[in-house]
Amino acid sequence: MLRTEEKVIDEARQGEALEGRKVSNSNGRKVFIESYGCQMNFSDSEIVASILEKDGYETTKLLHEADIVFVNTCSIREKAEQTVRKRLTVYNKHKRKNPQMIIGVLGCMAERLKSKFLEEEKIVDLVVGPDAYRDLPNLVGEVDGGRKAVNVILSKEETYGDIAPVRLGGNGVTAFVSITRGCDNMCTFCVVPFTRGRERSRDPESIIQEVRELSLAGYREVTLLGQNVDSYLWYGGGLKKEFANLSDEEKEKSTNFAQLMDRVAQVDRKIRIRFSTSHPKDMTDDVLHVMARHDNICDYIHLPFQSGNSRILEMMNRGYTREWYMNRIDAIRRILPTCSISADIISGFCSETEEEHQDTLSLMEYVKYHFSYMFKYSERPNTMAQRKYPDDIPEETKQRRLAEIIELQQKHSHEQLKKDLGKTYEVLVEGVSKKSDHELYGRNTHNSVIVFPRENYKVGDYVMVKVETCTSATLKGKAVK
Repeated sequence: MLRTEEKVIDEARQGEALEGRKVSNSNGRKVFIESYGCQMNFSDSEIVASILEKDGYETTKLLHEADIVFVNTCSIREKAEQTVRKRLTVYNKHKRKNPQMIIGVLGCMAERLKSKFLEEEKIVDLVVGPDAYRDLPNLVGEVDGGRKAVNVILSKEETYGDIAPVRLGGNGVTAFVSITRGCDNMCTFCVVPFTRGRERSRDPESIIQEVRELSLAGYREVTLLGQNVDSYLWYGGGLKKEFANLSDEEKEKSTNFAQLMDRVAQVDRKIRIRFSTSHPKDMTDDVLHVMARHDNICDYIHLPFQSGNSRILEMMNRGYTREWYMNRIDAIRRILPTCSISADIISGFCSETEEEHQDTLSLMEYVKYHFSYMFKYSERPNTMAQRKYPDDIPEETKQRRLAEIIELQQKHSHEQLKKDLGKTYEVLVEGVSKKSDHELYGRNTHNSVIVFPRENYKVGDYVMVKVETCTSATLKGKAVK
């Protein structure tokens, strides 16, 4: 299965419309929210919906009937920003027909482009950063009073741990649960530490409670979310500390990611557990052993490597070498022999030579990923790479190297899926196939999509499916009794 930038945007668009939801204290105003980018943004949109619902707002999936329109933005790559700008143009066309409509930008683009959006281009009324969503009702009131409104202050404590997200636009089967916010890694190519702030871990009790509520509501799968889930560490304080720097009392009461996942897996054995995203420098064998102990933790790890060359990794400030990454892969293969692995890959980072590009291809050959998210380097404003390193790889070279990465990944994806021919997997049904109303689709423990005849099965069922054929992206089979 391939994950190109275009595919990511397409998947985001598929989930952008939110289902309408009635509230008992309705104030008669409807909110339309679109989300772009990572899973964290989609999770944040559910938090926004919950905050606004308590103030009497309803969500709608129809743009033309909305009184307030929010776009939850991604700033990780230039193309994602361009997509958001196009959507703002569409919103403003609707606003010309309905001058009372409020347009707001949420999330990662808020801090960086607040002045441009509000003052120079005047295309939005409200700008809110990812740590200021609790202030939304007040900010909407400011706009109602004829003033532009902005709050992009980053917090050292905010985790929204006490807010039960409104599950919008989903299938009622799978859900995201955020366990951390922000990031401390400071990769030189990445804007996340500047747009989402310092890393904070959420109280494990609130996470367990949210998973328990999802279980009672009939959800069958949860994905634990964080920019770096492996560095999760709760000790009753605010900002994350290194374990070695905790007091003896803090260590006694602390919870790390392996311990958290062990507890989450025991909430309901019928709920599948996934997590994203892992970081090679922080993934421990303890996490792998917890995965091996629990059948309901999916046999799948997303482990970005970005580059297969140690010099480039050092320039990226990734905190590990090629050899360290291979050590983590070896540990996964040893402890979880059937585990599927996916990755993030960047082509054409600053000063990357042809030999260093070949190192990336050779690492792909070493691992043979089931699928990957693959991108050419996109310089982002105010990052360390933008300030320190010239973006000196010609565009045509970046594109050619990316094409080689994609071609190799297609080969590996097909090889990995062909290994599943003749095997039978438990599939959690997530929806109806886009190609035929007579087929359903779901994923197995390896995160591979499997399509099979609908028969009398429905969304939310666990179905045993025997794989008969495959493409480079999808498995097809039949249900077995």
